[in-house]
Amino acid sequence: MKNSFQFSVFSFQMYVILLFSCSVTLFSCQQNYVPKPSSYFRIDFPEREYKSYAGECPFDFEYPVYGVLERDEGRNAEPCWYNIKFPRHKATIHLTYREIDDNFDNFIEDNWKIIYSRIALRADAVSPREYTDDDLNVHGMLFDIHGDAASSVQFYVTDSVRHFLRGSLYFSVRPNADSLAPAVAFFRQDIIHLMESIKWKQ
Repeated sequence: MKNSFQFSVFSFQMYVILLFSCSVTLFSCQQNYVPKPSSYFRIDFPEREYKSYAGECPFDFEYPVYGVLERDEGRNAEPCWYNIKFPRHKATIHLTYREIDDNFDNFIEDNWKIIYSRIALRADAVSPREYTDDDLNVHGMLFDIHGDAASSVQFYVTDSVRHFLRGSLYFSVRPNADSLAPAVAFFRQDIIHLMESIKWKQ
């Protein structure tokens, strides 16, 4: 009788364990696990505020107070070439100025060659946007370069007679359109403000 009771208790314990195992298995099969999508770190940007550049060069413009304006000290740099650096975001807006001397068409052609022959090689598309301010005699174009290109924004402004100022936005990181998208959008607005604030000196 004693042996029969021990056997019954053992059987009941096995039954409980088996029932629990089946329940866990059925419950786990009903769960739909979705892999977490890859994401990027949140980027905090400063409040927009601008200050004026009014140096010895034949143009004035406004640039962000959170940018560091430095003269380009490169080997082939000319006196009115500048860099606006944003160290926190590893971004730089390069500015190159040329005086027009019956070579306006050459400057325009060179600009298109730089964008479409070099920068846009890895781009998905290039979207040009025309800019005109007749009151200030400022005309130009803004180029949005989509995809993993080295530069995401290029532009130029000119009066078509004497002044030609070209600019480009670069990041000192490996190009990745998805991760850089917020920063590109932020600094693109600063570039537009720069273009809209350009004034030529006579």
